[in-house]
Amino acid sequence: MKRLSILFFSIFLIGFTSCGKKAATEGAKPDAAITVTVQVVQEGDPVYYDNFPGTIVALNEVTLLAQVNGYVTGIFFKEGETVKKGQKLYEIDRIRYQAAYDQALANLRITEANVEKAQRDADRYNRLLKQDAVARQIAENAETDLRNAQLQVTSAQANLTTARTNLSYSVILAPFTGTIGISQVKMGALVNQGQTLLNTISSDNPMAVDFEVDEKTMVRFYNLPKQKTTSDSTFRLILPGGIKYDTPGQLSVIDRAVNPQTGTIRIRLQFPNTEHLLKTGMSSTVQVLNKSGKRQLLVPSKSVIEQMGEYFVYVIKDNKAEQRKVSLGAVLQDQTIITTGLNAGEQIAVEGIQKLKNEAPVQTQPAKTASR
Repeated sequence: MKRLSILFFSIFLIGFTSCGKKAATEGAKPDAAITVTVQVVQEGDPVYYDNFPGTIVALNEVTLLAQVNGYVTGIFFKEGETVKKGQKLYEIDRIRYQAAYDQALANLRITEANVEKAQRDADRYNRLLKQDAVARQIAENAETDLRNAQLQVTSAQANLTTARTNLSYSVILAPFTGTIGISQVKMGALVNQGQTLLNTISSDNPMAVDFEVDEKTMVRFYNLPKQKTTSDSTFRLILPGGIKYDTPGQLSVIDRAVNPQTGTIRIRLQFPNTEHLLKTGMSSTVQVLNKSGKRQLLVPSKSVIEQMGEYFVYVIKDNKAEQRKVSLGAVLQDQTIITTGLNAGEQIAVEGIQKLKNEAPVQTQPAKTASR
């Protein structure tokens, strides 16, 4: 009985397994075709702007350092205001340096008077020497005294120059018209020569915008001055928050050399700043018009899929989807430039691509709107 039970169970298990395999085989069907909207890849002559991160800088900027030692005895400006060239900004212990100047001037006058006296003595003794009325030694001593007096004048003149310089340095004047920042010292503060930062002044109209381009792009900027399209709309500026700056800029300077560490070169644009919206150090986006005149491939941006930093589109051929890796150029609102990976005339999926995979069967329908 035990052996008979084992035999019946084995027959049942074999039969059940066979039925399951048969049912699975009968239930397997081909994958259903996925409906997608397709569009033919076309060539166009797009006009667009390339974006570069930029930094707003002043064309002129100077840090004001104390050139003499002493206490700050005067501050003659309002922080953040526009100051005029030659305007008095700071005063440092001017009474002290005025006194030193007056003393140096007085010492010069004394030495000049000593020279006049020594000159008269030397002339008199030389006349007497010619008449043998005085010893030669006395005449020579008189000449020596004259030369010493003359050297004292030279020394006094040098001291006067130093005193005059220190006196002038005790008053700090604006080197050019511009905006002055927040003072780094207060009234009565002790400052040290060549060490203490007083303030920073920078020009504010026009302003410059610096940005970096690679070596390949550099040639394009060298050719821009030769073109006739560099006047109005070639250079635009986007401020933080996406605010478009109303006034276009002009190419100012291309740096002298490529940075060997980054392989880039600095480009400087110049923008008017009559409303003082541009501030030194602001970040911005520089938009440079790109109108190459070359035919380029354009596809709807929604047809491009990103996977782990790579980009793909689905090319439809023989009612099957082929996942194709592509390289992107500029993105133009709802369209994207394809630089490699596609050919004009090929058909790609633009809608219904979420469920697609490589070699998936598809059922196509044309796009409702043609690409621009």
